[in-house]
Amino acid sequence: MRFLLLPLFIFSVNVNFAQCKTYQLSAKGDTLNCTDYKGMKQGKWIVSAPKLRGTPATESEGVFINDKKEGVWRTFNLMGDLLAQENYRWGNLQGKQRYFTLTGLEREESWRAINPEKAFDTLDVPDPANPLQYERIVVKNEGGSLKHGIWRSFNPNTGALIESEEYNMGQLKSERENALLENRNANKNAQSINASADNIPNKSKNPADSSAKSKTKALPREVAEFNKKQAKKNKPVVTGRTGQ
Repeated sequence: MRFLLLPLFIFSVNVNFAQCKTYQLSAKGDTLNCTDYKGMKQGKWIVSAPKLRGTPATESEGVFINDKKEGVWRTFNLMGDLLAQENYRWGNLQGKQRYFTLTGLEREESWRAINPEKAFDTLDVPDPANPLQYERIVVKNEGGSLKHGIWRSFNPNTGALIESEEYNMGQLKSERENALLENRNANKNAQSINASADNIPNKSKNPADSSAKSKTKALPREVAEFNKKQAKKNKPVVTGRTGQ
């Protein structure tokens, strides 16, 4: 039975190798650092970075899909200490990222990856003034990630929170709230000006109105008293006019 399974195992390994123009094998026999025949990185990779200008040498491990980082990537120093845990999508930072010193967590970042296949991307974000309402914004794709979410800095020795900021599609929340407030105030001022303009009386004279006022002009006192007497007798009323 063991000998029957051996050719099957060799066949499965060869299928993986067949997809790679170059590759390496780990101590466990896993295929690493595969480059396909189009020259693109595929599958599990370990990327080494040498010591440079005071920066210690590191090794990062994660997965490439069509030459772009995807999913969780971890970076270690050569002693095996975790220095960073990052998340990728379409080769760009996506979601929460965590960075460490030798003594503990130093900072947390939050990013939103933009789909590189789209010229523009849309996102429904809550209105800072009213979290129950959402605003759809359109973002131009500049081939990267935008700060989106809560960013925190810590004292790595004690774990105490030092600073916390919130970003909304690359803009600091306080700056976004101020911009919205300014836009709303500008709209209110414009509405107030329009309302004031509507309430200004029209001073232009209408000839028809002047004619109507002349027809309803008060009659002389003598004529008015005469009309009252005539009204009691049910006789025609004199208007005081002459001619036709």
